[in-house]
Amino acid sequence: MVFDSHIHTKFSADSKMTAADALAKAESLNLGVVFTEHFDYGVELDGREFSFKPAEYFSEYKNLRGDKVRLGVEMGMRKSAREVNKKFLAQADFDFIIGSIHLVDDLDIYYPEFYVGKDKATAYQKYFQQMATEASVGDFDALGHIDYICRAAPYDDPEIDYPTFKAEIDDVLKIIVGRGKILELNTRRFDKSRAVEELVSVYKKYRELGGKFITIGSDAHRVSAVGNYFDKALRFVHELDLTPVTFCERKLEKF
Repeated sequence: MVFDSHIHTKFSADSKMTAADALAKAESLNLGVVFTEHFDYGVELDGREFSFKPAEYFSEYKNLRGDKVRLGVEMGMRKSAREVNKKFLAQADFDFIIGSIHLVDDLDIYYPEFYVGKDKATAYQKYFQQMATEASVGDFDALGHIDYICRAAPYDDPEIDYPTFKAEIDDVLKIIVGRGKILELNTRRFDKSRAVEELVSVYKKYRELGGKFITIGSDAHRVSAVGNYFDKALRFVHELDLTPVTFCERKLEKF
């Protein structure tokens, strides 16, 4: 069974989706799911922290957990959060951990403040350099949405542009492969053909460096997004000779 390995429900500050609704949509698509609730130390949205209590999360969802449902977390990685992240992960036996970069220099890259006074080269180099640093020390299974910065960057051309940032991106990929971690293929931006085209070079390089496996995640925060563009993502993965997988008890499982 194919798994959507990146889904947020009501335990994430930016989602109100219920597990029941997510599972109903996934079942209609014949998908398994991994819930990956946000933990980003010190970050808030409308007064609600990007955090949750693992004991409450597992207590409420434990009866759902099984062959088609896994319980994970999306962990925001940055230097100032390392020790807090470590303590948080020790509170529960997660099936899967996504390591993501949402803040750079402790500024949320989803908001304009991060980009003030920075051209694209400066902003993107900082993003990939922090990604490499945190990927080298973080506790995670898959590196989340390598193109996350493109979602909100205010530049005329926000796409990754692999040739320009090849050195920085390759550093990230070498660390991922060297540590036995894997990349996520996030389908959030698969409605943009240019976004998909730009990712091809990144994932080709990942394969050349010895990367073999990929998790696929919709990054759904609402029911309509569960499983979005999975047909397209599966073609992408197979054309690059990569193998889609998911995780259970932090062990890799092929579909």
